[in-house]
Amino acid sequence: MADAALFIGWGQVVRGREKRALQVFNESVEYWGGLQGDGAIEDFEVVLLTPHGGDLQGFALLRGSEEQISALQTDEEFQRRIARADLIVESQGVVSGLTGEGIARGMAQYQGEVDDLD
Repeated sequence: MADAALFIGWGQVVRGREKRALQVFNESVEYWGGLQGDGAIEDFEVVLLTPHGGDLQGFALLRGSEEQISALQTDEEFQRRIARADLIVESQGVVSGLTGEGIARGMAQYQGEVDDLD
């Protein structure tokens, strides 16, 4: 069961790089599907946002165990693909997070810190 996630968000495509952005996007979706098929992550979801006036245009949420997500972040191929995408989109961000049972562990840790401050 997935207890961790990796949020990969992106902003506007760099002007003049639209065709390349479509190619890299499709390659990324294929890559994430391969990660899922190989068992490197449990699953993933891609969300394209409707125009809203903000910087975030879409994101992918990759889900897996904390070990899977940690290993992915240090994987050379993953880092190469993030660097490639960073050349064609503005405001790319990659952020790890907790999901599923990981939320309970994260909140328990937070509660412990709150209790220590009282």
